[in-house]
Amino acid sequence: MAIGFRVPQGEYGCFSSFSPHGFELDGRRWSTVEHYFQAQKFAGTEHEERVRLAPTPERAREMGRDRRLPLRSDWDCAKDDVMRRAVLRKFETHADIRGILLATGDEELVETSPADYYWGCGAEGVGKNMLGKILMETRRILQGRG
Repeated sequence: MAIGFRVPQGEYGCFSSFSPHGFELDGRRWSTVEHYFQAQKFAGTEHEERVRLAPTPERAREMGRDRRLPLRSDWDCAKDDVMRRAVLRKFETHADIRGILLATGDEELVETSPADYYWGCGAEGVGKNMLGKILMETRRILQGRG
């Protein structure tokens, strides 16, 4: 049986990249995984810091999707590893949500966004579910099986 998640509320809301579980990474404090992920699209530019300081994860996502800003050239190759680093650090930082993740055992984790076919499963359930896969990889690492 799969465990679905999407929004930062509810039993598995902590799996969302928007959940309010900040962490330190690359020498700075990040409010959410979404802030880190979106900011890394502009690593090394002033836009990175502006996204980091966005008041909400929704605003960070908006800024990160602004195609008037110079997206780093290797983004398509780097984005999965950027998400992996942020998700792992978030769960290493917060014992309470680490416990929730570990308590899922070997269950499949599915980001149930009907609109996202890359990070989620999409409306028909045929998306890549990359966020779910990264959470399952993170769980294996934290279980010592990584």
